[in-house]
Amino acid sequence: MNIMEIKNVHYAYDGKKKVLKGVNAQMEQGRMYAILGPSGCGKTTLLSLLGGLDSPTIGHILYQGEDIAKTGLANHRRSHVAFIFQSYNLIDYLTPIENVALTSKLPPLPILEQLGLTAEEAKRNVLKLSGGQQQRVAIARALASDAQVILADEPTGNLDEDTAAEITAILKDSAHKSGKCVVIVTHSNELAKEADVVFRLRKGDLQVSDASEIEKEHKKKCAFDAQAAALG
Repeated sequence: MNIMEIKNVHYAYDGKKKVLKGVNAQMEQGRMYAILGPSGCGKTTLLSLLGGLDSPTIGHILYQGEDIAKTGLANHRRSHVAFIFQSYNLIDYLTPIENVALTSKLPPLPILEQLGLTAEEAKRNVLKLSGGQQQRVAIARALASDAQVILADEPTGNLDEDTAAEITAILKDSAHKSGKCVVIVTHSNELAKEADVVFRLRKGDLQVSDASEIEKEHKKKCAFDAQAAALG
């Protein structure tokens, strides 16, 4: 059953610059989705619409078959979705335990430890943690909530390759093992390869991207990186 649905969604900045032109998509629990596209194409805008942070110029965002504009955007943000931002958006004067406790009635430490933080690290101020550790706290905060949909905006964009791979695996597990619907906006073909469904946003249109196209782009990037390394 679809948990989220995008129906004929249009969006224009200031009512003029159109970035989404009749977008349609369906998303299910237990699956991880990636949305690819060039900078400025509207990926983050689409994520904001899914999360109830903004409203379409035309069209509807449905959660379990109901229009979130009618059931209430604030209720949707509070009850149905959890956000993971590239900039982490943690409360910087709190510890990881305190940050996670804000979104969950469950004990924060077990999930933080599950995501690789030690008990000692979980008690530090978050500004004393590395970027990878802060992103783990942001993910723990999302996973610890009751929300069935996780919306992640470039969650690996500021991370090194190994940490990015670990974060991708955690998000994939949250879909496949915890039954969440995970939607990720990304520039990374490496991350997109791990998704169950890849959407590509081009010129205001959203299409399911062919797996072979993603693999071709991945190989092209690897070849370019290898050539650049060889040139020193």
